[in-house]
Amino acid sequence: MAARYEGDAFRERFGPWALVAGGSDGIGAAFARSLARRGLNVALVARRQPPLESFAKSLAEETGVETRAISTDLTSDDPIAAIADATADLDVGLLVYNAGSNPAAGRFLDQEVDAARFLVALSCRGPIELAHHFGGRLRARGRGGIVLMSSLASLAGSGFHATYAATKAFDTSLAEGLWIELAPEGIDVLGVLAGATRTETMLAQSSEAFADAMDPAEVAEGALDHLGKGPCWVPGEENRAAARGMWPLPRVPLVNGMTQAGAALLGFEAPQVEGIEFDED
Repeated sequence: MAARYEGDAFRERFGPWALVAGGSDGIGAAFARSLARRGLNVALVARRQPPLESFAKSLAEETGVETRAISTDLTSDDPIAAIADATADLDVGLLVYNAGSNPAAGRFLDQEVDAARFLVALSCRGPIELAHHFGGRLRARGRGGIVLMSSLASLAGSGFHATYAATKAFDTSLAEGLWIELAPEGIDVLGVLAGATRTETMLAQSSEAFADAMDPAEVAEGALDHLGKGPCWVPGEENRAAARGMWPLPRVPLVNGMTQAGAALLGFEAPQVEGIEFDED
């Protein structure tokens, strides 16, 4: 897949700093490495301070870019405060919100309601807070991007993953809505619907089941290559075929059509944004 932005064009649009929330391991760490190799400095956000600082240091030594470790809990009452303060002096051109795994699958009523509240805070409130804060900064500078990590689980409700699937559906819809709203402002927004990926979290649950899953680097590289092309992307050919089967209507005209219908009711002027589908090159 040919990238929309490469080399200097990528650094000019999304640099000099990127912020990766959930960036100390797994897909988030893969995004950080890919961004650093593309010449961007990287601010990393995660809850556990020792592994976060260790990774930030090793990434800087490995790639020569600047890094900044921001330890904060994205499910706290005010998740944006520490991040806003720690990045006030940085020109952040790209936000990657990767936090939001499903650590405890099970029956909805057999779990404490706090487990569902945790996922809503992490996968719904967190993206809203960070996208609003950094989106305002990106609009002021007239260029940049936002990547929201979602999941194939967002395409249907699922027993034993009911809240997780619902929160990821929120992320997918949010990404598509922001894609069409922010494109006229020079901001590229992308929702990434990942399937099974070989991360530390998943391998801890079942090393055998996830042994042949996608490599996190493939997810991150492909997502960054798709920035600026369309509202969403699905890593992996088999995953894209499955997604198209469950999601048969083309997303670009559908999001445009829904936006125009809503705008007509509310008296807004709707943008018409061009793009390609997640299963097109």
